[in-house]
Amino acid sequence: MTYVAFLLFLCLISCVPSSSYAQNADLKLPLKAVNLGNWLVTEDAMKPSRFDGINNKDLLDGTQVQFLSTKLNKYLCSENGGGTVVVANRPSASGWETFRLWRVNETYFNFRVFNKQFVGLGSQGIEAVSNTPTDSETFQIVRNDGDLNRVRLRAANGLFLQAQTETLVTADYAGSSWDDNDPSVFKMTIVVNNLHGEFQITNGYGPDKAPQVMQDHWNSYITEEDFNFMSANGLTAVRIPVGWWIAQDPNPPKPFVGGSLEALDRAFTWAEKYGMKVIVDLHALKASQNGNEHSGARDGYQEWGDSNIEETVAVIEFLAARYTGRPSLAAIELMNEPVAPGVTFDALTKYYKAGHDAVRKHTNAYVILSNRLGPVDSKELLSFASSLDRVVIDVHFYNLFSEGFNNMNVQQNIDFINNQRSSDLSTLTSANGPLVFVGEWTAEFARNDASKEDYQRFAQAQLDVYGRATFGWGYWAYKCEQNHWSLRWMIENNYIKL
Repeated sequence: MTYVAFLLFLCLISCVPSSSYAQNADLKLPLKAVNLGNWLVTEDAMKPSRFDGINNKDLLDGTQVQFLSTKLNKYLCSENGGGTVVVANRPSASGWETFRLWRVNETYFNFRVFNKQFVGLGSQGIEAVSNTPTDSETFQIVRNDGDLNRVRLRAANGLFLQAQTETLVTADYAGSSWDDNDPSVFKMTIVVNNLHGEFQITNGYGPDKAPQVMQDHWNSYITEEDFNFMSANGLTAVRIPVGWWIAQDPNPPKPFVGGSLEALDRAFTWAEKYGMKVIVDLHALKASQNGNEHSGARDGYQEWGDSNIEETVAVIEFLAARYTGRPSLAAIELMNEPVAPGVTFDALTKYYKAGHDAVRKHTNAYVILSNRLGPVDSKELLSFASSLDRVVIDVHFYNLFSEGFNNMNVQQNIDFINNQRSSDLSTLTSANGPLVFVGEWTAEFARNDASKEDYQRFAQAQLDVYGRATFGWGYWAYKCEQNHWSLRWMIENNYIKL
């Protein structure tokens, strides 16, 4: 071989893409996908029975409670929303009188107030000044056997909290009465109890029970047979929600437990066996991008921002590096459903650019950017996304969750799909711009009187319209105890045919 021929050979070798960069060569768009929700990121509504074995399951992390002194007939209140003393002088309750629970175990809790400080022992009585809970900010909720909402609160010093006067609440009471005149007796009202996600289930069961509970779920909820069923019924991809803690598997930070990464590995193997593609979706971000249970939130506060970008990019790079050689990897979604204005456009695009670059270090898989929810322009990402390589914009289309849908009849729902949703897709689609993915939709809508034929027509309208999305669509979800949310049930019962 001459020197010139050798140089030509080297040039040809350098032009051949590695296996990781060629992995999407057989990707056929648009994808027909389904979301494997409630598998690796818990969502209670999809299978509520998973929480049945938790003691005091009505007092999970994020539950919001109020305490009425039975003696004074006034509510406990973190004065000014936090930063000073706790009093007992409010005749009615709203934000400052509401406490979010951080569960230590089944009977001990921290109380987080409106301004995010924690209630604790202070030199002048009970106060809410600490930004981090310690033993001094830990209280036992002692429930009356005959009335579980009649409670006493034992402080770290072993004594009970008492409302001595409307302006003096202390933790120095040693009595044991449950009478209304006892200053340590409170009527507890649970005002919000809607967080039942990964944090709540793992912390609720605790370190002794949670590992086995979660492993049993991961092994049974989605199996190889499900991938066989999906492939046989025309689906070409799965979108798999994961949480940030997966990057630290098998020893994630408490209360999360190890094992979800092994389950995700199995999904890739099954996808390859049955000719399907995988979208890995970072559904739950540390500090929460939307405050919802499916973001792994502990107490409902949305706190993800600039300070979390670096650690979130690290999760994305972990996933990209791990699955770079898997031919079934189609895309990595950087974030699910960020909510405006809590997640700012600047922070979001800064993260999306860094996340995109992290994926590109390892693979040419598509990078999916989720649109923000809230009062924003649905086209806000178009210009930014057009500057990146092989990107997709994810939109979620539900005929639910807003008053506008509640009064629509069946035909109006169908017309909304054919007109408004079709227009929305067209607006986001351009010849040289990013691809578009309807990453979540369902055949459920706000009707209690719809027939099977109504559901069939509504589902078909969405299949027709969302089938024009350039990257494809993803039904939410594959399995769900609410039938119309479950694509498997819809297929088996002839509501949807792909």
